[in-house]
Amino acid sequence: MPSGNPPAKTGSIAVPPPTLSAKAAPLQMRPPARRDMRRGPTAADAIHRDLRAEIVSLKRKPGEPIAEKQIAEAYGVSRTPVREAVLRLADEGLIEIFPQSGTFVARIPLGALPEAGVIRKVLERATVRFAAERATRSQIAALHACLEQQREVDAEGDADGFHQADESFHAQITEMAGYPGFWGIIQQAKVQLDRCRRLTLPVPGRMRTVIAEHEAIVEAIAGHDPDQAEQSLIRHLDNLQITVDDVRNAAPLYFSGSLTAEDTDSDADLAADLDGAS
Repeated sequence: MPSGNPPAKTGSIAVPPPTLSAKAAPLQMRPPARRDMRRGPTAADAIHRDLRAEIVSLKRKPGEPIAEKQIAEAYGVSRTPVREAVLRLADEGLIEIFPQSGTFVARIPLGALPEAGVIRKVLERATVRFAAERATRSQIAALHACLEQQREVDAEGDADGFHQADESFHAQITEMAGYPGFWGIIQQAKVQLDRCRRLTLPVPGRMRTVIAEHEAIVEAIAGHDPDQAEQSLIRHLDNLQITVDDVRNAAPLYFSGSLTAEDTDSDADLAADLDGAS
């Protein structure tokens, strides 16, 4: 379980301290509005969806206890669907269960990040090329509309809204490519990366930088230029990589493990092999 003192605010990334122990002050639950739903798979799916979103968005911090009884009361269900949702999240690496201590939001495993980044890059490089080859005028217009939405939420300083608009942008590209099922695979692979990304969005200018990178991708797709679309995407994804120093300085207690030289070398070697094969 996480231990130690909460990290100080570092640079321009302001990170609230995580809950460090099951014996800390009583959990201040902020449950969703009580819902009238039947017990069973529907309830478990809804609880899983909501808890997952709260964990990925860092509304539930790494190390924070998960109080199944309180969640069940908030949703008006028994603990059975809550337990089902928790076990699914544990399988995804988002929750840790300690038999004699409790259930907690998992810390972000640094060692898993390089592989997640490679999986995402491989799949999105393929889809952006197909999108550039197949995009229709209406699909390109939809991408431009998504860019406008990103500009609006950036102007409002809405990091949550920006994350959703960013996700929509990449999902639309997989749809345009003709392989919408890829997006579910990508989302599953990058879930830990998404938690890291949420730490960077409040940095001044970060959202504007992402928008500029998205604009380059859209320009290449609109020009039906697969090579340029792929190169623009690669630059975009490479810029999303978070260095070890950034991670540790932002919130060291939010993470577990380490990025070894072997991890980073393997990632670089595979990326080079992919570039040579393209």
